Amino acid sequence: MDGLEKNMLRQQRSAGREILETIVIALVLAAVIRIFVLAPFWIPSASMEPTLDINDHILVNKLVYDIWPPAPGNIIVFHPPMDPSAFWVKRLIATGGQTVALRQGRLYINGKEVPQPYLPPGFKATVKANYGPVTVPAGSYFVLGDNRNNSEDSRYWGFLPRNNIVGKAVLIYWPLDRVRIL
Repeated sequence: MDGLEKNMLRQQRSAGREILETIVIALVLAAVIRIFVLAPFWIPSASMEPTLDINDHILVNKLVYDIWPPAPGNIIVFHPPMDPSAFWVKRLIATGGQTVALRQGRLYINGKEVPQPYLPPGFKATVKANYGPVTVPAGSYFVLGDNRNNSEDSRYWGFLPRNNIVGKAVLIYWPLDRVRIL
């Protein structure tokens, strides 16, 4: 083997090593992003219709609530208190210290009616249309599904502790005809 062949062999090994290093770095970065920043979730139920449909796939920002507190109106992914291994998606309605009431399906926070533009047009509450008033304890949240007549939420199992929140839903990425920022 002459010097030219040795040099070509060295270049091939170097190129192969660079490719392998690039793949390893990409996998590590993907894992870090998946674990700490963005995570995909699948919607298995109709509790958030029409905002989220069954089989929608969403991306959840897991880092945002380390910077800013969860706010009313956010769509959040969390572990329900009765099953910490599960993941549920609901809309955050009220934070600690706020008083929540539902009257004929209308939402009241601290005695003032709150618009609910995310509910289906012509929505008529038939299940637990009247609820409360209840005051959300500090460090907890009150969540509801947008499909109020088909949602097991804080009306049934109580307040959501802050530690159970995984993150904020930010994007529907599948199916393609439903792609949009939330």
